[in-house]
Amino acid sequence: MTAADTQQLKNLLLVQDHDRSADALAHQHDTLPELAELAELATLLDALAAREAEIRERRHELERSQKRLEDEVAMLEDRMTQEDAKLYGGEVGGVKELQALQDEIKGLKDRQRLVEDQIIEIMEATEPVDAELGGVDAERDRLQSSVAGAQQRLDESRAAIADELSDVNAQRAEAANGVGEELLAEYDRIRSQPGRVGVAKLVGSTCHGCHLELPAVEVDRLKKLPSDALVHCDECGCILVR
Repeated sequence: MTAADTQQLKNLLLVQDHDRSADALAHQHDTLPELAELAELATLLDALAAREAEIRERRHELERSQKRLEDEVAMLEDRMTQEDAKLYGGEVGGVKELQALQDEIKGLKDRQRLVEDQIIEIMEATEPVDAELGGVDAERDRLQSSVAGAQQRLDESRAAIADELSDVNAQRAEAANGVGEELLAEYDRIRSQPGRVGVAKLVGSTCHGCHLELPAVEVDRLKKLPSDALVHCDECGCILVR
């Protein structure tokens, strides 16, 4: 193997070192702790939204009940106004009729007092529901503040990784310039396969790609090959640097 060929393989090892660094950075980019934190916060916000929806439904039910009772009070007041007009307008003259009219007005007033008491009960029941909604709002503000902080940290971490990856890619390109196109293409082909190492040193009879010891017969065969022959590990298929 000529000095130029040897240098190409050395450069290819450098290319692989940079590729491994790039892979590590890509993994770091995808597994930053802020991602898990944001996912957990999103789950908490979803749960809070569901809780808020349930509380607001209770609040709306109380509002509907209060509105129904207030409408009934308004109707009772209208009827009492009409009955008072009959009572004092001279339309009814008989004693029995007057007594019946007075009894009816009294019944309307009693019903009004009962309904108004129910309205007060609903208003009292609404207060703790409103307090719950206030607590939900405060919790949402806290969670959203945490989301903003985690997102900022995530953006900063990813920006730092992007800068580091740019440097690694530049160094990789520089090393790749010292490797022939065919050799680089062969390396890329092997490395693109899942779990495969593109190039590795052969130290003694051990491949540093798979860390397995090659059979003595295979080692002897490799030694007999021309110095410029491109050889691969029989175990893992990587390019061997002898």
